Amino acid sequence: MALLRWKALCIDAVDPVASGAFWGDVLGLDVATVPGAEPNRVLRGDTPERTVWINAVAEPKTVKNRVHLDLRTPSLAALGDLRRLTAPGDLPWTVLMAPTGDELCAFVDTSVERPTLKDLEIDSVDPAVIAAWWADVLGAEVHAADDASGAYSFVRGIEGAPFEDVDFSPVPEPKTVKNRVHWDVTLADGARVEDVLERGARMLRSPDDEVRWHVLADPEGNEFCVFQGV
Repeated sequence: MALLRWKALCIDAVDPVASGAFWGDVLGLDVATVPGAEPNRVLRGDTPERTVWINAVAEPKTVKNRVHLDLRTPSLAALGDLRRLTAPGDLPWTVLMAPTGDELCAFVDTSVERPTLKDLEIDSVDPAVIAAWWADVLGAEVHAADDASGAYSFVRGIEGAPFEDVDFSPVPEPKTVKNRVHWDVTLADGARVEDVLERGARMLRSPDDEVRWHVLADPEGNEFCVFQGV
């Protein structure tokens, strides 16, 4: 039984105004201020699950994003004049750097008219195990595959998710700093935060005077926020 349902993406940014403008344009989402939480921005699409929160943080990006976005795009030019991090032909995709310093992967696909979100990509020390964990709590399907980067695992069939898959790709280094991209989920009907903890999640913060949600970490330390189902 699924314990969690997809709610939204969240991106940390030193300059949320610039970050919101970039991601809103790239993903085709409407950008709005967050009342009472300036300079944060919220990006909204045609369904609630396409929401992206851009949250102001003081700390600058210091290491490669452990969580990043994969995009389908009709051309690299459609994403703007972004810095290329991989040479042409190195991989079936192109690694680019957004103006805010965040990495993203672009898959050129001439069947799409504009850039679209393809996958949520997560570095992992044990892709098969953590993919199975997320498939379990989300009530989705886990798959194993091979690509140019080596064996990876992915989760497909996440109800309401605005992308195709959550991919877990192997890396040798463990997580060391808070992810600058994380996700929000809601508790499924009848599920409790305690159920998620019993499956192996770790509590980082309980609701208090500042936040009304629980902040948890999965077994590999990836942060996610849990809201009561509505």
